[in-house]
Order: sequence, then structure tokens, then C-alpha cells
Amino acid sequence: QVQLVESGGGLVQPGGSLRLSCAASGSIFSIYDMGWYRQAPGKQRELVAAIRSGVITNYADSAKGRFTISRDNAKNTVYLQMNSLKPEDTAVYYCNAHHRLRGTDYWGQGTQVTVSS
Repeated sequence: QVQLVESGGGLVQPGGSLRLSCAASGSIFSIYDMGWYRQAPGKQRELVAAIRSGVITNYADSAKGRFTISRDNAKNTVYLQMNSLKPEDTAVYYCNAHHRLRGTDYWGQGTQVTVSS
């Protein structure tokens, strides 16, 4: 199975940027589709962005045009570049790895993103 460790969260002002990283270990990284989810207080966890088969990306409507997901298989890492951040982006962001053959999902511990002036 794969272990996931997120980093890069923090406090940022509205309009600012952050880049989240998720480092994977313990398995063959390239066989996993990767995604970023977030969960705000009192809300359900929601998909922010995903990258499948290494190149196919999809985004939540709220993330389109502002966030970019990418992966570096050589570094076993997936990134989420977040620009033009808004207070409503405040949430715990979780990295997800989905095994394409087995259908199993793995989660990181989450990283807090707070957008506030």
C-alpha cells in the first residue's frame, strides 16, 4: 500500500498563492490516480482536482482557472498549485491515491489551508 504525506499548507491572504505537495512512498506511484480533496468545517469532503492516467486532469468548478494539479513520477509527488485564493478555499486539504487496478483508496493526514486577511 502507499503512504501519503502532505505539506505546504498555511495561512495566506486573499489573492495569494500556495503550493501543496503530496509525497508518496511504499508502492509504485505511477499506478495510482491522484487527487486533492478538501473539507471545510461542517461540510463534506469534496474533490478539488484529480489527475488520472498521468495526464488527464479534472477540477471542481470552484477550482477551474485558479488551481493546477500536476505530478512528478520521478519524485513520487503530486502538487496542487493554488492561485487567487479566496476565504472560501479555507479547509483541510487531503491527498488521495486511487489504485487503478484494485480500486482501493489511500489518504494522507491532511494539511490546513487558511485564507484570511
